[in-house]
Amino acid sequence: MPFASAAGDTRHLFHPAHLDEFLATMRLGLDHLAGALRDQDARSGPATGVLPEQAAKSVVDVDLDRPLGDAGAALAEMSRVWLDDAVWFHDPSYVAHLNCPVVVPALLAELFVSAVNSSLDTFDQSVGGTFVERHLIDWTAGRIGFGPTADGVFTSGGTQSNLQGLHLARDAALAAGHAAADLRVLASADGHFSVQKAAKLLGLAPDAVVTVAVDADHRMDPAALGCALAGVRAAGLVPMAVVATAGTTDFGAVDPLPAVAALAEAHGAWLHVDAAYGGGMLASARLRPRLVGIERADSVTVDYHKTWFQPVSSSALLVRDSRHLGHVTWHADYLNPKDAAHPNQVDKSLQTTRRFDALKLWLTLRVMGPDVIGGYVEDVVDLATAVGERLAEHPELELAATPQLSTVVFRYRPTGLTEDTADLLAGRIRSTLYERGTAMVAATKVDGRCWLKLTLLNPMATLDDVLAVTDAVAAIGRELTAEVAA
Repeated sequence: MPFASAAGDTRHLFHPAHLDEFLATMRLGLDHLAGALRDQDARSGPATGVLPEQAAKSVVDVDLDRPLGDAGAALAEMSRVWLDDAVWFHDPSYVAHLNCPVVVPALLAELFVSAVNSSLDTFDQSVGGTFVERHLIDWTAGRIGFGPTADGVFTSGGTQSNLQGLHLARDAALAAGHAAADLRVLASADGHFSVQKAAKLLGLAPDAVVTVAVDADHRMDPAALGCALAGVRAAGLVPMAVVATAGTTDFGAVDPLPAVAALAEAHGAWLHVDAAYGGGMLASARLRPRLVGIERADSVTVDYHKTWFQPVSSSALLVRDSRHLGHVTWHADYLNPKDAAHPNQVDKSLQTTRRFDALKLWLTLRVMGPDVIGGYVEDVVDLATAVGERLAEHPELELAATPQLSTVVFRYRPTGLTEDTADLLAGRIRSTLYERGTAMVAATKVDGRCWLKLTLLNPMATLDDVLAVTDAVAAIGRELTAEVAA
């Protein structure tokens, strides 16, 4: 008989004694989710277009000190404060950020991840989970092309993976006798902003990140990198790391990894490859050659919750030499003592308590296999190519660059429309699409000018689906142009 709490009610705890309550609640939740999914399918667009002030009011009006006492009532309230207006990433007119629709085997895994609640910090909290994660790390490292000395760890996302990669690079430089104030990180001008955040968190100099120019295809220019590395050396500073990107956020560009690797090696710099976006190409035999050179990296970021179609969060940092992960190790007698008899994942993680997110990828691979994932990636890359070809011929829409991965950067700018007016219209077109519930697109800037962006990560979206969004952009552009002229 379980010990009764002061409130006298333990039925909310996940426990064999409460199996009937658990099953009934889960069925209620599944039915509610299924109903929401059917309702979303019946409407047009990925979101309702609710504005921030409306969304906030329905939440802050809830009195959290007065429980509803009933799962059905709580689910109904949840829908009012969130689910009714939630953004659905599986909708083909959601083409904004790097959010993917998720695969069902991973959702099945989420049930076990949350209910069993294993913590991956130590063996005695995870048991087999320790080895599931390690096997997936070894498998991914093999796909990268790393050898038997490789290792890695799951993380919360690309930002944490990049932070840890640069943390290892910093500590390797400090161990070599260099001063932190002298360390410099060289990254593409189109690289992810988490590089700058990591440099700040690591206590590097305010100007520690040296941005390197890109070529016409938005890839890091090796000649510019060579000059930047030489400039760092000439100033008496130390090139701590070079960060190459395999799939930039805006253009999906993959830096010329062999040339970048050669320059990093020549200057004794750690090479980190941010493949958060492009890492899904590791699952595709056709697209994998685009990543040639990634095997020369010292560390690599892969986000499974982008182009591997996993639920957030699911990322990993992988290193070519497992010894470097020791830079984040700290032993505690109450958790992971130095003389521990069992392997502890906390020894190589920035996190302590950590979800068993690896199980999602495990069940995905065991049910679907990597070739299906790779096929999904090929589908969205091919879709972006087809959309780019059509937009290049559109009389009112301007294409910023030929798509390289699964993003398309474009804007409404018919003949005669000035750059300034195009800038003004881009943001208004985007907000109008959202507020009308028509579609969701992203926004960015190229050379200081405003553009729109399609991020295509839905293998079920068709060319017609995406062209319906771009047609809506053109139609709203015409409508708003008339208003500006009036």
